[in-house]
Amino acid sequence: MTEKTPEPFQFKASDVDIRSRETVFQGFFRMDKVRLTHPRFDGSIMPEFTRELFVRGDATCVLPYDPARDEVVLLEQFRMGAIGRDQSPWLLELVAGMNEAGESPEDVAHREAEEEAGLTFDRLEKICEYLVSPGGTTEMVYLYVGQVGTANAGGLFGLDHEHEDIRAHVFSADEAFNMIRDGRINNAAAIMAIQWLQLNRDRLRDEWNRL
Repeated sequence: MTEKTPEPFQFKASDVDIRSRETVFQGFFRMDKVRLTHPRFDGSIMPEFTRELFVRGDATCVLPYDPARDEVVLLEQFRMGAIGRDQSPWLLELVAGMNEAGESPEDVAHREAEEEAGLTFDRLEKICEYLVSPGGTTEMVYLYVGQVGTANAGGLFGLDHEHEDIRAHVFSADEAFNMIRDGRINNAAAIMAIQWLQLNRDRLRDEWNRL
């Protein structure tokens, strides 16, 4: 008789044995070097190994959506991590910001909407929360869609002391879907939120236009 495969998540955080942890870089971000071991699926123990961990706080990202006009607002800004690719390092992204101590993700959403796009959310609906790249960084993103009016949206925004230079664009939902399809939008949070909107657009337009 074949032995049944165990269910996933048999291990917990407490099963990880952290032998040492030191900060090897502290700047705009932090890098730690961690020595650790943990159980293996076959019942043995993994030999001690070392990983570098990019320590970055959690963030909140929001797709502004006008259900009456069926339009979204996307932000264009420079991103250092896109340099060296066969594309422009100016990306189309969501409203986004780092979660500060004492703030809820919803607090961050409202703050960043005003700072980055001059927008006010009438309501927010959570899409999901996800680990950005858990092989090397601690960051968790809280992803939302937010109801806005786009009639007067658009323009230049950003905080000078944070070296932000942001242009807010208004697109039809269909154009946003097309930009995912042809690769003009290729960052994870925007792809996830816009594809979620594609699946939920009819429901949102029905519910939000009635409220």
